[in-house]
Formats: sequence, C-alpha cells, structure tokens
Amino acid sequence: MPERTVIKICGLTREIDVKRTLEYGADFFGFIAYEPSPRGIGLARASDLAALVPRDRRVLVDVAPSVEKIAEFKAHGFDFFQIHSDASTDESTLKAWSEVVGVSKLWLAPRLKPEEAFPEHFLPYANTFLVDTYSSQQVGGTGLTGDWGRFAKWQETYAAKQWILAGGLCPDNVVQAIGETGADRIDVNSGVEVEPGVKDDDQLRALFCALRG
Repeated sequence: MPERTVIKICGLTREIDVKRTLEYGADFFGFIAYEPSPRGIGLARASDLAALVPRDRRVLVDVAPSVEKIAEFKAHGFDFFQIHSDASTDESTLKAWSEVVGVSKLWLAPRLKPEEAFPEHFLPYANTFLVDTYSSQQVGGTGLTGDWGRFAKWQETYAAKQWILAGGLCPDNVVQAIGETGADRIDVNSGVEVEPGVKDDDQLRALFCALRG
C-alpha cells in the first residue's frame, strides 16, 4: 500500500458532511454541479459548500460542460475540475477545457466500457485521470466495483500521469483495492453513504481509520 493514500470524498451535499470530512483529513472535496446526478446540487450550492474547504482542495464535478460553464466554475473559486465525458470526446473540446483551467487543474474521467482501451488522445490535456466503473445507465458514481487490473495496467503504462481509482470503494474493500492496484489516489462516494448525498459518519470514520489509522 502507498505510504499515504490521497483521499477525495465526492458527492458532498451537506455542511455537516463537509465539516466531518475535513475533520477526518480528506485531501480533496468533490461537489457535483451536474444536476441530473442524484448528488447534483448546482453551482450556487456547490460554491457555498466549497467555501467551507481550504483552497487547493475544492473539486467541481460536471459532465461534458461547455467552455463557458468551466470558466464560470473557475470564477467561483474551485481549484480542480473533474470532467466526465464519452471516450469519443474530440480533441478540440479537450483542448478548449484544458486551456481554460490548465493541464494541472483538469481531471478527466472518460466513460469507458469494459472492453475499451484507454483513449490516448485524452492524455495531452490533463495531468490527472479518474477511472470509474462503467454503467449504461449512469455517467459516474455508480457504486459498482470496477476492473482493478485494468486500472493497474493503465497506471503503469501511463506512469507520467496521476491516476485516481473510483467505483464502489468503501471501508470494507479499500485496503484490498489499493493493494491490488497500487493506487495512491482514491475517490469515494456512495461507499460512505446512507442514501445519495447523505454521508454516514460511522462509514467515513471507518474509511479514514482503515487508511490512516
């Protein structure tokens, strides 16, 4: 297991959950502006909650936004921008997103079917890539465990990039997941919830205890 796992808690919708997550020592905090998501809260609410978090730790999450929307997210004080999109997203779009926020601030999460190879045309436009479990019904946040072996392969193949493991991670499996993938960055959402957008304090505490002691 890595010496220290970088932990992002995503899908935050309540002040109490932000404060608890901050207290337990999360590195990044994810706020979903994509309103069709069960944890989508819109930009205004996301901005209010993000104000509770120190700078350089606030992540705005959306699905294939326009360049104008990304510029608006940036203007609201978010530090990183986790963008989910189809693997077929063209380079002109990726380039436009990257130019607005910068390669180091853009986290790309291509939606990939189990049989799909990693879309290498994404690589020049971000330093960080998030791998979530594919679902035909949802863009992300499926709560399903993914192909850890595939994640490990991509992380090794494209070692110059930072990789975030997502998909069904919870206190019961997170140590195993990190051991099998070598992931040093994880994204946890539904695995510490009692219902979409409502984090469970016991599960949050158990997650950080498992990884940080």
